[in-house]
Amino acid sequence: MKAVILVGGEGTRLRPLTCNIPKAMVPILNRPFLEHLVRYLEKHGVRDIILAMGYLPDPIQSRLGDGAEFGVRMTYMVEESLLGTAGAVKNAESLLDEPFIVFNGDILTEIDLTAIMRRHQEIKPKASIALTPVDNPTIYGVVETDARGMVKHFVEKPSWDEVTTNMINAGIYILETEVLAHIPASVPCMFENYLFPRLLDLGEPILSYPSNAYWIDIGTPEKYLQVHHDLLLRYGDEYIRTEGESQIHPAAEIEGPVLIAEGCAIAEDAKIKGPAVFGPRCRVDNGAIVEGGVLWDGVSVGKMAELNNCVVGTGSNIQEKCHIPEGCVLGDNVRVESGLKMANATRVEPDTYLG
Repeated sequence: MKAVILVGGEGTRLRPLTCNIPKAMVPILNRPFLEHLVRYLEKHGVRDIILAMGYLPDPIQSRLGDGAEFGVRMTYMVEESLLGTAGAVKNAESLLDEPFIVFNGDILTEIDLTAIMRRHQEIKPKASIALTPVDNPTIYGVVETDARGMVKHFVEKPSWDEVTTNMINAGIYILETEVLAHIPASVPCMFENYLFPRLLDLGEPILSYPSNAYWIDIGTPEKYLQVHHDLLLRYGDEYIRTEGESQIHPAAEIEGPVLIAEGCAIAEDAKIKGPAVFGPRCRVDNGAIVEGGVLWDGVSVGKMAELNNCVVGTGSNIQEKCHIPEGCVLGDNVRVESGLKMANATRVEPDTYLG
């Protein structure tokens, strides 16, 4: 099967991290998120991938090229204006001549895609939808099914008194090409509140595939930090990995799990406590503490500064004795002057000077 990956959105929920790069290119364990998704698809036998793009398409195409590096063939479709989830797939209709997969471009998962494809081929519905359980279904779209696993209703962001299930749309679909006829061309249109309810109204069968496998929507800074912690904690406290050469002082204290990219410098008496990730060319000076942080390329952390469970964008400079606490998110090229103590969960736009 071919797959269409929806990567056209502006990633507004993830700002300030997506002010300068598309959401699909934010690093997860020092690799662009989209690389993880492409490798997942290739693992399940998907070789033809169509990227439905809109916001900042050039970095995506420059990195993935023709897909040969990943064992796939990449095709790029760029929307002149954002068309929504279903509209973006309609825009690629000329490339779709058999049942195909649709994947939201902000999902990292271990759902068994091969099993979904096999089930779709057995039952032959017009659409199959992967479902995943969540603790708070009121912020998602819940999907009600019958005893056979066929979809009965879609309820977008229900109030608690409307919640009948915690199973939500996981953003993974298999569609027959005939459903494209129900999507208007060149008009913003969504699967969730237009196409799927319309198919049900027409009596077309929609099959669910519930799964308890790992699934996360990385579209907010909180979830973006969480996915790093989730993935690293699988390796245990002893996991300390360096990618290429870095300068780590023997007197630095590092407690895993920690991932350190090439060209980093960690000074004497610096303390690193995982889960933590350092992008290329990061510097942590004497006595500084980084606990649970995700630092992008070229971040500098000054002497005696302390960072806790935060995300710091490319090229940012944290001066000595600063405190960047829980939940803070700094965009690219932020400078924080010596001694400044930020409030929890502060978001800072790129190129900001704080002093």
